[in-house]
Amino acid sequence: MKRQHLRASSLLFNQPLLVTPDMLDLGVRWANQAMSLNIVNLGGVALAMWADDESVDRLAMAEEQRRTAIAQTGIEVVPVSGVLVSRGSHISMCETMTSYETLRGQLQRAVADPQVERIVLDIDSPGGSAVGAFELAADIRAMTQQKPITGLVNFMAYSGGYLLGSACTELVVSQTSGVGSIGVIASHMDRSKMEEGMGVKVTTVYAGAHKNDLTPHEPLSEQSLRYLNEVVQESYQLFVNAVAEYRGLSVQQVIATEAGLYRGAAGITAGLADRLQSPQQAIDDLSRAVAQARMSRHSGRISVRAAALQMQSLI
Repeated sequence: MKRQHLRASSLLFNQPLLVTPDMLDLGVRWANQAMSLNIVNLGGVALAMWADDESVDRLAMAEEQRRTAIAQTGIEVVPVSGVLVSRGSHISMCETMTSYETLRGQLQRAVADPQVERIVLDIDSPGGSAVGAFELAADIRAMTQQKPITGLVNFMAYSGGYLLGSACTELVVSQTSGVGSIGVIASHMDRSKMEEGMGVKVTTVYAGAHKNDLTPHEPLSEQSLRYLNEVVQESYQLFVNAVAEYRGLSVQQVIATEAGLYRGAAGITAGLADRLQSPQQAIDDLSRAVAQARMSRHSGRISVRAAALQMQSLI
């Protein structure tokens, strides 16, 4: 198995995931194909593509456009796209992914930027890794005390994606946007039959009763099943409690969703979102609100200066 497949499989199997079942199934099918067919690594090509001068120019232009947009609107839009992973080094160049560490850095930059008055999390994600998700959600909630953060569901905020959205100051959905999937799932791949058919037998020597838990070379043991279930239940309790706290719901209300998916107004009725609005309308309204606040502050400064000048003329 190639190194990048080893890393990908460690992110996919034998750990709790805040992701929709169909996304997990897609990942399992990919892993089975990749590990069987020994797909060629394209990482070096991708890195070379990003290393040329033209790409550097495009990045500089994108940064300049971002700064111009912030100066005009006072809004920083932070995209949360695709599968969520704990660290940037886990990101694959052939799949849309967002890392928790990158999101944290972008949000911290926005909070510290005096030109940014409102922050928008533009969410379109089926979720991803549980590792790092709860820490980032807590950081997002803490940052809302410094600046308002609007979660914009454009058009999917499921599982881990919803966890991040629930921590925002407010969460906006459109008629066709989906929220929910407040649940945890884990998968174990038993490759022993496949290896047997290939004429391969793996013998493992280990010390420590749990060292060989969750091995893919044997059927899942009762001990491994108990461990995996404990990890899933622990992550589920963290998920349920976090959403209940962030959304002002009871734990029982969150559990009652049974990891269901809610579209549009149904998400608001369930208490999982705050208002119904298209993504563009939400951005436009936020821009107008910032413009009005700026105008009000500007008028206030002019009034103060005028009053000061009048007092000086009377002295």
